[in-house]
Amino acid sequence: MKEKVLRFVPRALRNRYGAALLAMALWICLFADYDLYTMLKLRHQLGQMKQERDRYSAQIASTREQLHEINSNQALLEKFAREQYLMKRENEDIFVLVPKAK
Repeated sequence: MKEKVLRFVPRALRNRYGAALLAMALWICLFADYDLYTMLKLRHQLGQMKQERDRYSAQIASTREQLHEINSNQALLEKFAREQYLMKRENEDIFVLVPKAK
């Protein structure tokens, strides 16, 4: 009877070392703190964060370029202040047009 059962078990698992290796591999892949699923999820998050880092680096570079242009040209500085912060000269009125919500 024992020989019939052992016929379906792979040869490497018939001794205790093979079974212990299989049990340890299953434990590491499925039940450990950093199992296979967690590692794949963390690797995916790392890829997303690297993409965000690259995007933010590009935004920082373009913002620094705009800042350099604004600081070097007085007319651009005045235009930026008027548009962004609604600053005005004396005896001047500002009208802000807001489209109607549909």
